[in-house]
Amino acid sequence: MNFEEFLSEEKPEKTAEETFAEPEELDIQKAVVEELAADKAKLDIQLEELQQHIAGLERRIADKDTEIANLKSQIADLKSKLLDEQERHFDEQSRNPNSLALLDRDVELPDRFPGETRDHVLEVIKEARDQAEADGRIRRAQLLEGVLVTNEPDGSLAKKRASLEKFFADNGNILSGPVIDELNRCGIPYKKGEEFLLASEIMKRTY
Repeated sequence: MNFEEFLSEEKPEKTAEETFAEPEELDIQKAVVEELAADKAKLDIQLEELQQHIAGLERRIADKDTEIANLKSQIADLKSKLLDEQERHFDEQSRNPNSLALLDRDVELPDRFPGETRDHVLEVIKEARDQAEADGRIRRAQLLEGVLVTNEPDGSLAKKRASLEKFFADNGNILSGPVIDELNRCGIPYKKGEEFLLASEIMKRTY
């Protein structure tokens, strides 16, 4: 066999199985590619949705940050206004005569009757309160009641009054020599001019 004969020899024909094998394999590959493309499209859509969701959350966070900043600014303003109001209130109170003690006295001045001044003043206020109530002067009664509520008596006056009452009672309310000596020792007057006072009059004049 020469070379030409070799070239001219016909190639063997493909079988039926080999003829249909190639298109079927292409169809499978095509289906796989299409499925992958569909999956990629779904993933692209999901990715876009996630990105939009993230962007929405970022906007909400930014809005909340702005809201928090505004609230902090409002709180700071309120604190500043409150401090200013308190300072103004304290300044007004320091200049307000009503903020001063209603029952006060100069400690440099001597007290003629130590321990009694405050209680005497409170008793006068109490009597004025009672009289105001009896006269229907409601506002005066309420104001005086406010003074009495915030100013309690020391109790010295009541003790001295009770002690003197007992002393007179123990001595029959008679100004005997020992009684006069005790009154002199306590600095309690018992005469009006040249006339001796009764025990009840001494009590009234003293306490």
